[in-house]
Amino acid sequence: MTYVVQPQSITSLPIAGSDEQRFPVRRVYCVGRNYAAHAREMGFDPDREPPFFFCKPADAVIGVVGGQTLELPYPSETGNYHYEIELVAAIGKVGRDIPLEQANDYIWGYAVGLDMTRRDLQMKMREMGRPWEIGKAFDQSAPVGPLYPASSVGHPVHAGIWLQVNGSDKQRSDIDKLIWSVPETVSYLSRFFELRPGDLIMTGTPEGVGPVVAGDLMVGGVDGLGELKVRVI
Repeated sequence: MTYVVQPQSITSLPIAGSDEQRFPVRRVYCVGRNYAAHAREMGFDPDREPPFFFCKPADAVIGVVGGQTLELPYPSETGNYHYEIELVAAIGKVGRDIPLEQANDYIWGYAVGLDMTRRDLQMKMREMGRPWEIGKAFDQSAPVGPLYPASSVGHPVHAGIWLQVNGSDKQRSDIDKLIWSVPETVSYLSRFFELRPGDLIMTGTPEGVGPVVAGDLMVGGVDGLGELKVRVI
């Protein structure tokens, strides 16, 4: 078989503790407003309604090797470029209509990620009742650190999640404040999509989102999953 154009290379993430193994990325599902305090800062009632999702393309993901600092270009067509630190769950086997009590069995591992957002474009699309893609799904909008296998770190329930910009605290919370826990999110999402190995779920961001400009250094983490370092250029 030959292709009429050159196929794109597979997007993948590094594995913590391995210089050779990589995790291939298939799809990226993102949970919207999954921390109550963040929902309030965005102007919404944080009542526990069913979760909603948006997607990023697989090639929006940039795998960041542990200990390295990613240089991330400031994107075009925005003047309000925001960070959102998130816990990322990686799916390791096929599942549909997954029972809640079995959801963790489908998670291969966890990582720290950033849902970078062109906030002005997202808000404009929201006001017009249009999809968020140009605000959320643009190139290089999802830096993600090394994946930690669940076989090594377990399935975190209580873990600090935080982000600093130029050494100053901007976001600091705990994943136990997720409105929909990771197993609940996996189970619910699997009612609408068949989850497959390589899928990533960005589980939502806590309060404190805000803008960055060229030269800013973002350092974020989730306890037990290392740090993610990104400098805007």
